[in-house]
Amino acid sequence: MPTWQLELVYLVPLFLIWLVWSLYKRKRSAKARAILEDNLQAGLAHPPSLHPLINPDLCLGCGACVIACPEKKILALIDGKAALVEPTSCVGHGACQAACPFDAIDLVFGTEERGVDIPPLSPEFETNVPGIFIAGELGGMGLVKNAIEQGRQAIGFAAQKIASLPNAPGHHDIAIVGSGPAGISAGLGAIERKLDYVLLDQSDLGGTVAQFPRGKMVMTSPAELPIIGTVKFGEVQKEELISFWQGVVEKTGLQIRTGVNVEAVRKTATGFRLETSKGDIEAKTVLLAIGRRGTPRTLDVPGEKLPKVVYRLIDPEQYVGAKVLVVGGGDSALEAAIQIAEQSDTKVTLSYRSDAFARARKKNRNRFIELVEKGVIEQRLKSQVAEIREDEVDLTTEDGIETLANDYVIICVGGILPTGFLKESGIEVETKYGTA
Repeated sequence: MPTWQLELVYLVPLFLIWLVWSLYKRKRSAKARAILEDNLQAGLAHPPSLHPLINPDLCLGCGACVIACPEKKILALIDGKAALVEPTSCVGHGACQAACPFDAIDLVFGTEERGVDIPPLSPEFETNVPGIFIAGELGGMGLVKNAIEQGRQAIGFAAQKIASLPNAPGHHDIAIVGSGPAGISAGLGAIERKLDYVLLDQSDLGGTVAQFPRGKMVMTSPAELPIIGTVKFGEVQKEELISFWQGVVEKTGLQIRTGVNVEAVRKTATGFRLETSKGDIEAKTVLLAIGRRGTPRTLDVPGEKLPKVVYRLIDPEQYVGAKVLVVGGGDSALEAAIQIAEQSDTKVTLSYRSDAFARARKKNRNRFIELVEKGVIEQRLKSQVAEIREDEVDLTTEDGIETLANDYVIICVGGILPTGFLKESGIEVETKYGTA
């Protein structure tokens, strides 16, 4: 066989493999670009906390960061370069930075267009106000593992400070605000160190995770929990993680006061006074382990305090056979309306003050429109809630007041970030624009 024929025998298969691989990469790149463009059009371009900033001049498109990301959907390759295609879903694992062999990734807060408010902390997690510590999501770390570790370390540093403080009758050693992973970890550390602690939460055990819809998957990693030891979660459902926390509380005797909203933290001559919805609490030190999502934004309309009004969807099945009004136009509102509407014998109406869903993902908009066209969901665009009553809701529309029969109202209009609360407590806040 001539030499050129032998070369063809080897080169043709290699060429076909290269061609197939190139077409595959081009298809994956086009899909990733479509996802990114959809998020950009929906205004979902700004990560809520720590996230990767990719230097395209250093990135060689090896894909190590894409593979390393535990969420498996945050990063993708577009035209041979890594890109953050699901910005708002990034929770700051940091595995991408560790995996990059070319040092092309920095972990930062905020973007050039939109800053993120972060309280600067000392290496001991102490704020500019001596005696007030911060751990977890409020400090920019939303990952369960990081929050647990920060809570564990912060209570250790707080204990050192408490040991140097004079006796203050009527004061707890430390007041821990928030019963998410950081708060639970800190509370267990307080028990371990025999500190006189009080652990408060305005809602329920579990923090931000407790607010997730039923069945939502939570990604985390092994972590060291005081008293309990090493815990290995991996990927678990919300209910499984909450059940784990409940087991920890029962096993350790951790005391949590839920339904207590901390309205202000005041510096006093002997420590701090926490003004809460259930009375004042005195403590030598304070550890803030609250989330960044803050308090749900309210409509401030008559009847909003009725028991039938909630600010998040937990279990769509509880609304079977009911007349439900969902208020809002973002992803959380559309997803709530969709999930409830997919239950049998349920009437769902969505009220939104604008005339288009500009800040929701395309897949949610498409599914919502599909259910509207089928008559499963009724939409009231350019409307606002005027009044809520026991079995009715008044909407202000372009045609005047419309009264709807109603059993439940779910308000999904975002939250008030705790920046004001921090500043009121004397805690400095820095705005990060794509910096560490």
